[in-house]
Amino acid sequence: MIRLHPATASPAPPPTVPAWALAAGGALSDADAAFQAGAALAALDTLARAQASWAGAWRQRLALRCAAASMRLAGRTEDEAALRDAWYLRPAGIDTGPAGAILGGWRQLAQQPTAAIADRLEKIVDQLGLHLDGAALADLCTEIDKLAGLQRPAPFAAAAIAAHVVARRPDAELFAWWLADLVLAHSLRWPRPLPLLMAQAFGPAFRGEAGGKRIRPGEEGFERAVCLALLRSAADACRLAAELSRRAERLIAVAPKLRAKGAGDVIQRLLDDDAVSGSLTTKNLSRFAARRLFARLQQLDAVRELSGRTTFRLFGL
Repeated sequence: MIRLHPATASPAPPPTVPAWALAAGGALSDADAAFQAGAALAALDTLARAQASWAGAWRQRLALRCAAASMRLAGRTEDEAALRDAWYLRPAGIDTGPAGAILGGWRQLAQQPTAAIADRLEKIVDQLGLHLDGAALADLCTEIDKLAGLQRPAPFAAAAIAAHVVARRPDAELFAWWLADLVLAHSLRWPRPLPLLMAQAFGPAFRGEAGGKRIRPGEEGFERAVCLALLRSAADACRLAAELSRRAERLIAVAPKLRAKGAGDVIQRLLDDDAVSGSLTTKNLSRFAARRLFARLQQLDAVRELSGRTTFRLFGL
């Protein structure tokens, strides 16, 4: 009998951002942008707090999106597919390289609580290829505590910490976006952050009117741009949740048809992560058995092959 985590019980369908919030046309005022961001975050709040079976895969796919957008800031060219390869196909004990390290930073954001302590921040800046001394890290922790004490609306707190970082270290914009999501989650009292804003950093929300120069943290109009970016990213996250919810429901439904020993562990991994290697081995599953299992899951339309290759394959919801 396949045993799955209790959280695999199907919850209610994921919420969506209200259509009226997404349909507004023309140039929005600062107040309108903030109001619509609030509506979007209210929808996302339910998902951020939920214990859905597919929440792990959802969070890690959001992390992958932010990591892919990060490559442009880092002066690199890897896309989502290349980042997946760097992360999931690396041999045990082998370094992921700079691109994989950046993905690891976003994955860590999605997995851990919202606490901002100096040791954690030091590890993240190292992963992102930066260096901040102890005094700078202590200053950041103080600033985050200060923002929490001011109880500013979450989008403005996120914008404030990003501006604070870039004002002191213009070369640390990637870290600024990482911290913005952390502070957003802390302000909203989410159990764990969601990687959101970086995925929008080069999008229309930060292009101002008529698609002009990109608005960077701290520049005029940045707070309004953060609100618009959160509207877009929340809508994207809710759509992704709806998609993964349907796929997870299908995967869980076919579980009783699987006879492979260790199939339950594979299903749980698929629910918990963005992808699983097609040559996975566990104490209950050989590489050959894993390949047969994934072939069976594909036949049952319960997983997708994500790499597009015939070898070194990756599977996910």
